[in-house]
Amino acid sequence: MTRTAVFDVDGTLVDTNYLHVTAWWEAFRQTGHTVPMAAVHKAIGLGSDDLIEHLLGPDRDHEQDARISRAHTTLYATYFERLPALAGAADLLRTLAGRGWTVLLATSASDHELGALRRALDADDVIAGTAGADDVDEGKPAPEPIRQAMQIAGGTPDKTVYVGDSVWDIQSATRASVAAVAVLSGGIPRADLEEAGAGEVYSGPADLLACLDDNVFARIGAAG
Repeated sequence: MTRTAVFDVDGTLVDTNYLHVTAWWEAFRQTGHTVPMAAVHKAIGLGSDDLIEHLLGPDRDHEQDARISRAHTTLYATYFERLPALAGAADLLRTLAGRGWTVLLATSASDHELGALRRALDADDVIAGTAGADDVDEGKPAPEPIRQAMQIAGGTPDKTVYVGDSVWDIQSATRASVAAVAVLSGGIPRADLEEAGAGEVYSGPADLLACLDDNVFARIGAAG
């Protein structure tokens, strides 16, 4: 039976969360909105439409949404050639693939953003597929991105582990009934991730890699 390792990307494998915060903050500022950076940070991980809804509320001028989203896309794209993979990220994916796991990505990033993230990660040789914002009707915290990734792999919830850095990631995993592992590399506090349902929390990909012989990956692997 397929063992499926599904990963978020921003803040989990590539160190981009604060770049997104800056780009969204400026996009809101350009359209006349003052949104605290702390609030933007907590919303990272949502898809663009949901992020705008979360931060500006349902009574906003909806005609500004497309402009805000385009501004974020343009501002964030200026970093594309400088996106830094987190320490141990590619090694983690390759190690899991070498142990028989099917590795996939489930992310709120658009295809355009995901291409830049994959170049930064430089692990396409072990990534079996992706479920991005353009592939599902509902993004995180809905379970659809993870379910789409499982469908690509032919996986089942009992043999799937999802790794993410945001509360939205963990809520998505919980709703998809898969094991939820969190990393702190996205800047979200441990307590928030555990409250959302994370069964294990690590400082980042390198820490998770170092613990592969004694965590949920090992337990599912041992079960066959």
